[in-house]
Amino acid sequence: MTNLMIVLRNLLFYSAVLFLAIQVLARFFDFASVKLFKVSGGKKKALIAVVGVFALVLPFLLSSEPYILRTSVMVLLYIVLALSLNIVLGQAGQLSLGHAAFYALGAYTMAILTVSFGVNFWIALVASGIVAGIFGFVLGIPTLRLKGDYLAIVTVGFGEILRLILINWGSFTRGPAGIPGIPSPSFFGYVVKSNTGYYYIILVMVILTIIISKRLEDSRLGRGLAAVKDDEIAAESMGVNPANMKILAFVLGAVIAGFAGGFFASFVHYVNPDNFTYMESVTILTMVVLGGLGSIPGVIIGAVILAILPEALRDISTYRYAIYGILLAMMMIIRPQGMISLDSLKRRGAADENPRGLWNFKSLRRTDSR
Repeated sequence: MTNLMIVLRNLLFYSAVLFLAIQVLARFFDFASVKLFKVSGGKKKALIAVVGVFALVLPFLLSSEPYILRTSVMVLLYIVLALSLNIVLGQAGQLSLGHAAFYALGAYTMAILTVSFGVNFWIALVASGIVAGIFGFVLGIPTLRLKGDYLAIVTVGFGEILRLILINWGSFTRGPAGIPGIPSPSFFGYVVKSNTGYYYIILVMVILTIIISKRLEDSRLGRGLAAVKDDEIAAESMGVNPANMKILAFVLGAVIAGFAGGFFASFVHYVNPDNFTYMESVTILTMVVLGGLGSIPGVIIGAVILAILPEALRDISTYRYAIYGILLAMMMIIRPQGMISLDSLKRRGAADENPRGLWNFKSLRRTDSR
């Protein structure tokens, strides 16, 4: 009974800390986003340039801190994974709880091709995305008529089936022992062995993923995904094919997650089914929900927070997933739109384009007088 009381007391304490943290962070990001929208275009570009320069020089600043640099690589990796799930969940509204399966497919494709067949890293990386995308297409077809809880159950089942195959197909995947000895990538004869080299590879992947996500969001396909997310029937009546949109979201999200998995396999030089459990999918989902569904800046911030959090909670790792659960519950109650809401960003953007509001009454009066 004493141990139970200690656990309950600790969880109550962590809940209070999370409550305060959510309130403080929410106010900070609201304030920061308002200030950012008031900044002129030239200053925004300068700010982006400063962030880019900082990201480029970070490995040199952390040259004496290999642990922090390695953690930075993992943070960038989770940004790619969170953005890939954001395409499925945030932009298309399809609840997937098996996203780690595509991550695993990319990692095992990289491991098998490079270790068993001696394939070049870059070719294997492309193959990792293709294989994951094929399985995303295969998963997307039977789930066309499913939504909500039913879709989530199917994706959970898909993830667990794949994990069990990886465990039991010992002749191909080496089962629970995993696949060690995955070689490092090489670039024009230079073999990447340091954390710095891996940092720049994953940084390029993050930039490309952000560009793809942003271009998709602003494109006709992105508007189609948003329409399907809001109301499938209304979207179909306007000429949008919900089936194609759902499959597109699953395939694109799976391809990006496959690339991330391929990088992960090369980075740690070892893959094991335990790296791709259901809880990994929950972690990625929590990043998206914490940051804000559909919000690219929000998802990036959510990924950064939850990628660093396990390192901060290493001394209390027993409570890690309990804290994740409390965090999700509190976000749904206190801040359901996430830290940076996509809707609020759009409203501020619209207000910035028309500072007088939705209706420009002076122009209306001039029109009426004519």
